Amino acid sequence: MGLEILEPNTCIRGCCTSSSIPLHLPPSSYTLLSPIARGAESVVYEAILDGRKVAVKKPVLSTSHDLDKLHQQLQLLCELDHPGLAKLLAAHAKPPNYMFFFEFYESLNLAEKLHVEEWSPSINQVLMIAVQLAKALQYLHNLGIVHRDVKPANVLLDSNLYPHLADFGLAEYKKNLKEVSFQNWKSSGKPTGGFHKKNMVGTLIYMAPEILKKEIQTEKSDVYSFGITVNELLTGVVPYTDLRAEAQAHTVLEMNYTEQQLTAAVVSDGLRPALAGLESGVPASVLSLIQRCWDANPQNRPSFSDIVSELDLLLENRKSVKEEDLLPGKASSLQDDNIMNRVNSVQSYQENINWSAQGEHSSKITFNEADSDMRIWSKSRNDALTYYPVISWGSFATCGRRETMEDTHFLIPHMCNEKDIHVFGIFDGHRGSAAAEFSARALPGFLQNLGSTISPLNALLEAFVRTDAMFRNELDSHRKSKRVIQKDWHPGCTAVAALIVRNRLFVANAGDCRVILCRGGHPYALSRDHVASCLEERERVVNAGGQVKWQVDTWRVGPAALQVTRSIGDDDLKPAVTAEPEITETVLSSEDEFLVMASDGLWDVVSNEEAVNIIRDTVKEPGMCSKRLATEAAERGSKDNITVIVIFLRPVSTAERIY
Repeated sequence: MGLEILEPNTCIRGCCTSSSIPLHLPPSSYTLLSPIARGAESVVYEAILDGRKVAVKKPVLSTSHDLDKLHQQLQLLCELDHPGLAKLLAAHAKPPNYMFFFEFYESLNLAEKLHVEEWSPSINQVLMIAVQLAKALQYLHNLGIVHRDVKPANVLLDSNLYPHLADFGLAEYKKNLKEVSFQNWKSSGKPTGGFHKKNMVGTLIYMAPEILKKEIQTEKSDVYSFGITVNELLTGVVPYTDLRAEAQAHTVLEMNYTEQQLTAAVVSDGLRPALAGLESGVPASVLSLIQRCWDANPQNRPSFSDIVSELDLLLENRKSVKEEDLLPGKASSLQDDNIMNRVNSVQSYQENINWSAQGEHSSKITFNEADSDMRIWSKSRNDALTYYPVISWGSFATCGRRETMEDTHFLIPHMCNEKDIHVFGIFDGHRGSAAAEFSARALPGFLQNLGSTISPLNALLEAFVRTDAMFRNELDSHRKSKRVIQKDWHPGCTAVAALIVRNRLFVANAGDCRVILCRGGHPYALSRDHVASCLEERERVVNAGGQVKWQVDTWRVGPAALQVTRSIGDDDLKPAVTAEPEITETVLSSEDEFLVMASDGLWDVVSNEEAVNIIRDTVKEPGMCSKRLATEAAERGSKDNITVIVIFLRPVSTAERIY
């Protein structure tokens, strides 16, 4: 890398030293860029070190104890050298700015990959990640180190999906853990994360029973967390979120278990996450290994040497067999409800038309991709006085009481790899799912391609209009080629998209999906419903040549009796039912807590105020909040498909997540 090691190469205390890792860097050798993650104990920045992109972890040091922990962590990191561990490249171990410089990994961490990108890995990919993670932990244990926080969020993935175990803030030498005494458990204040952080450390849903019983952690505690992690990788389900307690609680783990209930169930009742099923193509030997890893008795759990041997042998035996032969039905392996409910089951008026693929293809061929550059939207970032939100997100979708799923959505947390640009969208189909599926792939493509030419607001407007035009052209061509059987089939969808550029939020809406912003604890609508019962919309439709009639219970448009007055598709009702969205622009501030985007299946039975209150009464994890809202709507009798996206706009502390 070319970094010069300045002697003496030690920290300011002289307790940390390395022969290969520079421990004090001249300011000219690095440049801090934008923050990419924030937590209670540190902020992670993207940075340039000696001309190379790196990740910089800058700890928050509030007490002398925090400083002691930093030096302990640096001592440990200086000893580590394994390809399965996040690589420390350098450190600045002198006040006032203590920093750790790590290898930068281009992909998401494993938790984001599974639950944000909704990745469904093949069995071979699962095994590859599992064996490499096991080898990294085997290496740590051979050094006498217990990681103590093994979970998907601490597994970084590179561009080849190779895993790198990270976050050694809780890692400790086994010999030092023996010094824990019962007196250490006493606490004078409210515990963060529900646990006394001096000794009971980690993340609740990955914690071994012996930790929950306040016993000393060992290497076998890491084995337990590894088993939970591999099962999550196979199922795509956050542990325990698909299991219900007998007595429901509404504050922790989205209506299932309170912290106390879950602790008792894991320790006393042997509760474990729902095990991946054989029907998904998972080898029985892998399921057996997972169950042995999370055995209640630590002595019954295998060592990582045994785990590596088993997984290596299994991978070797599978190399000569085609993946498709090992996975007879890929759809059956998608056990995550959020993915399953997105699988289209409507085939009534189509013959083998993949509308998602059509949408992606249409958006790509319309523009010259080489000209796509959205960075112009996020320039001038270095304004120290400007507020920047810290974004996290989650989604949930369900058929509800419908037999088919016609909603779909997209989550693009970093458009064109730009940290400051986030795009989210929901599409609620009617008369079939074709328009929704097409739009969910086409609209982001159009938006990206327009990013270098016009403003964000105009790009959103143009993306809606072009998506509508392209879908109707595609539908017409398929009719002419007779791939569409029924000539009077006119599918459509309502659509809402949220585009966040630095501290500016643009919401584009066409139809009756809705976006609300929680600001200072109160809901603010950022869209209005485009329905025929609205006088202004009714008049607009009539002025555009459309027909609006009162039918049974409400105003409806044309022979199709459509309630909405704006949509993508619905070619039999154009131009009166326009695809042009209404767009609002909002400057975000520190008062803004979260956004809720949802199809009308939620808003039919849940008010804006109730949505805010439900999120306030739910564990502060956006995926769980999304599921809680959708489940609440279903329980209240919503008769429609329900899709919800929750976007947090500022960091959430551990205490807020639990309480």
